[in-house]
Amino acid sequence: MAKIPQDDDFVELYGYIAVRDDLDVLLNYVVNISRDDPIIVEKGSLISMAGGPKRGIYMDDDGLIEYDMRIKRGRQEGDDLQVIDGATILSPWGTSERPFTFNISGDCGGAVAITLAYLSSAVEATVEVLISEVHSSFHMSLGCFTSGCYNENRLFDGVVVKSCALKRSVVAVVRWSSIRLKFKVCAPSSGSESQRRCTFKAKTHGHKTREIKTDFALISVKVTWGRRSTLPGSFPG
Repeated sequence: MAKIPQDDDFVELYGYIAVRDDLDVLLNYVVNISRDDPIIVEKGSLISMAGGPKRGIYMDDDGLIEYDMRIKRGRQEGDDLQVIDGATILSPWGTSERPFTFNISGDCGGAVAITLAYLSSAVEATVEVLISEVHSSFHMSLGCFTSGCYNENRLFDGVVVKSCALKRSVVAVVRWSSIRLKFKVCAPSSGSESQRRCTFKAKTHGHKTREIKTDFALISVKVTWGRRSTLPGSFPG
């Protein structure tokens, strides 16, 4: 969230950012947040990609990024504030293989910054996380770093109260590179957090699993690999 209108400290944000690419003209949601369950953000907050995209973003030609993000203001949708609404054409030609950022500004004074990179000869990493043996509720965030990039993809950020499986996430990873997952866990009422990391080397097929033990629960991670030729990745943040 690059800019919040009217200088509010925190807002309730919902809406979607999605891509149409060469593989499928249907929307591939990178961010999809319902009005009934908005996220609370402040200026500079990462917008979680939990639940999306469902597959890699394939671009051999121009692609289209569509977006509609709003701030919840009242009981009715008509009371809400439109942050961004529209579409942007994205071309792989001349696009850097290193992350770059562009801002999308709306008429209300708000703005969302999208960071992305075109990754040639990449593979899909499907990340699945199962949380079990929960001793007490805790807050957890899951960040993802791919292909040597320092930009974090936020895959999850929320409170866990019972055993559950997080929504699957698909991340593009350059072949012969790796994906690094960073878990941060803490008690809901405490600012003291602990961190756990695990790294998976890119492959064209197969899967790998890891288990991470914390004071709150057991976290099981599974990364499944699948290959597409020239698969770029999109990293909103």
